[in-house]
Amino acid sequence: MADNREFFYRRLHSLLGVIPVGLFLTQHLVVNHFATKGEEAFNKAAGVMEGLPFRYVLEALIIFLPLLFHAIYGLYVAFTARNNPGRYGFFRNWMFFLQRVTGVITLIFIAWHVWETRIQAALGAEVNYQMMADVFSNPFMIAFYIVGVISTVFHFSNGLWGFFVSWGIAVSPRSQQIMTYVTMIVFVALSVIGLRAIFAFV
Repeated sequence: MADNREFFYRRLHSLLGVIPVGLFLTQHLVVNHFATKGEEAFNKAAGVMEGLPFRYVLEALIIFLPLLFHAIYGLYVAFTARNNPGRYGFFRNWMFFLQRVTGVITLIFIAWHVWETRIQAALGAEVNYQMMADVFSNPFMIAFYIVGVISTVFHFSNGLWGFFVSWGIAVSPRSQQIMTYVTMIVFVALSVIGLRAIFAFV
């Protein structure tokens, strides 16, 4: 019974990391990338999301509750998993190790980002181009966001590989190798989008 529950939790953790959390991450990065087209374009794109009906209900059900489960169970996995990258040195063993490290970094980054945007918005601040430009007026915050975005994108991209394997979509060694290349492309593409968005506010 305990093994079945553990299997279910791991599958659910993997699924929620891709749908809806991973999809929201991708959408969020794309919206932020509108900053490269200027202040007006970003504010318009962000305003579409702000104007969604039942936004708070949607955010709670589609983003925050799945993210909360993924984060809590992910911490459990991170601190109970046995990592041996130095002993074995295999590529996937390192990816396994980095997945846990970036999971912790990503959790810290997201918690800060939510505080800096969603919580401040609830307290009356306006989430717009100027808010983010003010954040990035501090060089430390630029570095913090660069590390946070790359860590988050890596965690999603590498987790995407794990999702395809654990759900039986990529079973053969050949298909797993192909998925490695695909997820590397996803990592590079989303990293470029995220970094371009950061520097658009600077």
